[in-house]
Amino acid sequence: MTKLVAISGSLRKGSFNTALLRAALNMAPEGVEIVEGSIHGIPLYDGDVEAESGIPDAVTRLKDRVAEADGVLLFTPEYNNGIPGVFKNAIDWMSRPSSDIERIFAGKPFAITGASPGNFGTLLSQEAWLPVMRTLGTVPWFGAKLMVSRAGTVFQDGKIVDEATEKRLRAFIAGFAAFVAERGR
Repeated sequence: MTKLVAISGSLRKGSFNTALLRAALNMAPEGVEIVEGSIHGIPLYDGDVEAESGIPDAVTRLKDRVAEADGVLLFTPEYNNGIPGVFKNAIDWMSRPSSDIERIFAGKPFAITGASPGNFGTLLSQEAWLPVMRTLGTVPWFGAKLMVSRAGTVFQDGKIVDEATEKRLRAFIAGFAAFVAERGR
């Protein structure tokens, strides 16, 4: 069984990215399990806090979930043409202590997608993640791109109402799952 962890980079209850993630949870192909990871409860990174108190429980839970997975799906918003600070902060915490980078990230397949109310989806945010993923030693999946634009018309009450987007998401999940499974053989 291939296990994927999906993480939304938004804290907002009505987040389009969390809605996209939740739709993906129900689209796992046969032999694939997708579980949700969460950035909720992760404080702003502060090296003094790390030195005095260690790694926060919310960070440890997310790190363990990622370490146990065969691959990771990042559902990224785009704020001011870049990576959301809260999402980058969570990844920064997950890289602490630096000796954990290999256990959490090294050689692990990552796919990046996202939804935005704008016309370009999350193109710039997805591109901005690539240097971070490279630095952490992940294996980014380039088999497909999924940038959901005009998300306000795609979702209603947290559910996908656009058939074309649902089809594209299903294909994206299946493609990434196949990539992860092939790497695991």
